[in-house]
Amino acid sequence: MTHKITLERNKLRFSAAHFTTFGGDCEPLHGHNYDVLVEIEGSLTADSWVLDFGDVKQIVGALCDELDHKFLLPLQNSALDVTSSGNECEIRFAERRYVMPRADVVELDIDNSTAERLAEWFAQRICEALGNRGAENVASVTVGVEEAPGQAGWFTLHVQNG
Repeated sequence: MTHKITLERNKLRFSAAHFTTFGGDCEPLHGHNYDVLVEIEGSLTADSWVLDFGDVKQIVGALCDELDHKFLLPLQNSALDVTSSGNECEIRFAERRYVMPRADVVELDIDNSTAERLAEWFAQRICEALGNRGAENVASVTVGVEEAPGQAGWFTLHVQNG
C-alpha cells in the first residue's frame, strides 16, 4: 500500500535569474520568483508516516537556499560557451556575452534551465538526501517548479530500493 505526503510553497521558494535556449535562439536574461511543490509516495514507517514533514522541508528549503538570488547556469547546454576564471564567469551565446561574479552563479548539471529540468534537479537531490538519511520506504518523488502562478514544470523520479 502506498501513501503520499505533499509540501507546497510556504518557505519552499527561491528567486533566481536565468535564460533558456531553444530552437537555435536564446531568450533574454530575466528572473522568476519560483515556488517548489513536492509529493513523496511510499509505504508507512513503523511510526505510521511516510516521512516527517519537518525533515523534508529542511531538505527542500536548503536546496532552495542554494539557488536563491543566483543566476542558474546549465553547464550541459551545448549552445552556451562558458568560461570561469578567477572570480568571474563568462557566458556566451552567439553575439551575447554575460560576465558575472562567480559568487552569483550556481552551476547546475542540466542542459537547460527550464522548469522541467529544475524539477528534475530537485527530485534527484531530494532522493539523494533521503537516501543519505536512510529513508528506504520512498517509492517516488515528484517535484513541480512553478515559475508563475499556474505555470509549472514537473518531474517524477521512481526510486529503486533494495
